[in-house]
Amino acid sequence: MPGTATDLTRLRIALTVFFAMDGFVFAGWVVRIPAIKEQVGASAGSLGLALLGVSAGAVITMTLTGRLCRRYGSHPVTVFCAVLLSLSVALPPLTHSVPALTAVLLVFGAAYGGINVAFNSAAVDLVTALQRPIMPSFHAAFSLGGMVGAGLGGLVAGNLSPTRHLLGLTFVGLLVTAFAGRVLLRIAPPQATRPQETSPRRLDRRTRGLVTVFGLIALCTAYGEGAMADWGALHLEQDLDASPGLAAVGYSCFALAMTLGRLTGSTLLQRLGRTRTVVVGGATAAAGMLLGSLTPSVWATLVGFAVTGLGLANLFPIAIERAGALAGPSGVATASTLGYGGMLLGPPAIGFMAEWFSLPTALTSVAVLAAVAAVIGFATRHAATG
Repeated sequence: MPGTATDLTRLRIALTVFFAMDGFVFAGWVVRIPAIKEQVGASAGSLGLALLGVSAGAVITMTLTGRLCRRYGSHPVTVFCAVLLSLSVALPPLTHSVPALTAVLLVFGAAYGGINVAFNSAAVDLVTALQRPIMPSFHAAFSLGGMVGAGLGGLVAGNLSPTRHLLGLTFVGLLVTAFAGRVLLRIAPPQATRPQETSPRRLDRRTRGLVTVFGLIALCTAYGEGAMADWGALHLEQDLDASPGLAAVGYSCFALAMTLGRLTGSTLLQRLGRTRTVVVGGATAAAGMLLGSLTPSVWATLVGFAVTGLGLANLFPIAIERAGALAGPSGVATASTLGYGGMLLGPPAIGFMAEWFSLPTALTSVAVLAAVAAVIGFATRHAATG
């Protein structure tokens, strides 16, 4: 196991790089969704069905990744999933029908779900070893990667085809994996004492219930992140007549605000505590998303997206952290699965609601669930410390 502070520092850097790469690749894909939608001739509803392939692949993989991490270790699983993610992101532009797009998104979703569970598990081991609340910093790296990926996607949207753009993401992903992956494979996960190995609370019904509650908070907030990723650009372009480049800036604004919120997350937690951070964050996100989805102004929408990102920033890391504190990595796995399930199931739900009503109306569901997360956080204020 890592026996020196240098090993732990190198491990933290490598994991941070993987979080950032994941956000970069995912954002690069989502800003090209409008072009892929046009390429395959999909309606809002059929696109939602295709995006369900991402959800299905991720959820299935998440149920298996925990077992793979226990058997082979979280580090090798992270590297394997990073390779698969990098290769699969180049596949959507090669499709010309909704069924084919659904099939390749199933593979992409499997890789995305797997890497998120794997490197979150690795991060939990490192947090336990360091005994410092650094989880928000990893998620800040994911958001920073998403911001850069979306911003770069906006710049190249008018000059590069989706095929060349996403193939470039494949190259970047494989290059990052080649360098950061060597660190993960050479340094074994810290084997610090874990909560589930020392405490019977993991078998307690109340504890399991609380872990599920924190998972629901993660689900409510990650639903908004997934919706913004997959539908934010389309809302700006389709409903507000923004250019493709400006539409891509919408997710970049969201990701930038989320990154800033997470970079200051530790300070915020120290000043407000976990409960007030969740309540204030959920209320802020709800207000921002109502503005972003219902205003007829492009610039007001961009402001609303930024406020939403700022509000949602630390809710997911707090939920994962609390679940881990209650039940160790098994709690993290449960909350992560619920959370990422919300992120991946949200976009198809938005698509179906957009088909039935309209896309702006469908996006208000993000505000509703952010408010639900705030209510849950307030209702459980006596059950959870902080």
